Formats: sequence, structure tokens, C-alpha cells
Amino acid sequence: MSRYVMVADLRRCVGCQTCTAACKVANATPPGVQWRRVVDIESGEYPEVRRTFLPLSCQHCSNPPCVEVCPTGASWQRPDGIVAIDYDRCIGCAYCFMACPYQVRYKVEKVTYAYDGIPMDSELAALDGRRIGVVSKCTFCQERVDAGRAQGMVPGKDPQATPVCVNSCIANALSFGDIEDPESEVSRLLRENESFRLHEELGTEPGFYYLVERRGVKAR
Repeated sequence: MSRYVMVADLRRCVGCQTCTAACKVANATPPGVQWRRVVDIESGEYPEVRRTFLPLSCQHCSNPPCVEVCPTGASWQRPDGIVAIDYDRCIGCAYCFMACPYQVRYKVEKVTYAYDGIPMDSELAALDGRRIGVVSKCTFCQERVDAGRAQGMVPGKDPQATPVCVNSCIANALSFGDIEDPESEVSRLLRENESFRLHEELGTEPGFYYLVERRGVKAR
């Protein structure tokens, strides 16, 4: 069985926010909603100060607390590890907001557009009215993954079957694929590099890995 994960190389991310913009265009998320964002982190003390850019979205955990608390089963986990939301079953109670330690879920009560209420063609094309009044979040572009697999494509290898944030990354900092496949790019990256996951101590087992600097090893 496939287990899809994402890998972000923090040595390569330049904080350009292109993945954020690509996600907004692809999913027509309204103003204030960022299924993918990049957090700018400053560390160290002068003169040894550095900036780290941390791509952040739903972590698609193996043990997702949002699924456990959902009273209707709207938040659920697919066999391939993607944590999904059934908008038709979601009642907007926001229990999952409280349970998620990553603060990556959103809820809007009305349709809004980026420019003074005048919709762009891209917003109209991707607008999903089912997301009003319910919870939404990053889906790992599950529709692209499913459509690509149905045509024999490999997610993470074929762009048409890969999340748009990965395709758009100008620094090649993002990768996506099946961690259960030892030949996949994500498996190779995790074998050859140091990595961490956010809040691993909580036992959520995130499906989002971050590569960090290791002495003597250069960025891919």
C-alpha cells in the first residue's frame, strides 16, 4: 500500500512563497486562507544570525488527532495516508481546529474574492461552494493524485499527478511521493539526509518531513 508524504529541503527553500501562490490559484482559497504558507524564522544572536523558511501545511499524520475528534467522520484518513475532509459530512463544529497541533485548518462563512468582490477567472474555475461553512485544509492535491494514478502516472514523478506546490517550487525544495517505495525520490532523500518532523513528540507521525544541514553533506 502506498503512503504519500512530502519532503521540504530547508537548505534550499528561499521563502519566495511561490508554493503559497500556486496553491491559492489551484484551489481558489479565499483571502486569509492559506492551505500552504511559508513561515520565516530568525535564529541565533548577532552577528551569527540566520533565517530559515519553513513550508507549512496539513501534515497528513499517520495518527491524525483531527480524525479522532471528528463527531461525524468528516475528517478521515485514506488508505494512502492522505487526511481528507468530506465537506458533505462536516458540520463546522471546529473540534478538529482544537485537536490539530499545527494550526493548518480554516473555516469561512461566505464566498469572498481577492479584488474588491470581483472574481478572477481562476477563482471561478476552482471555486467549491461545499467549502463554505465547513473546515478546509491542504489535501495534498488528492484530485490530481487520483486522476494521475488512474492514467498510470506516478505521483511525485509525473507532474500531472503531483501537488501543484511541488511543481511550482523554483528552488526544487519540495518533493512528494510514496515513502513505501524504496526507489521513490522521497525515500532516497530521507535515506541520504538528516530530517525531522514537527511535534513528533505528540505521536502524530506526520507525513511531512524537513531536511536539514548535516556536516559534510551538501544539498542535493
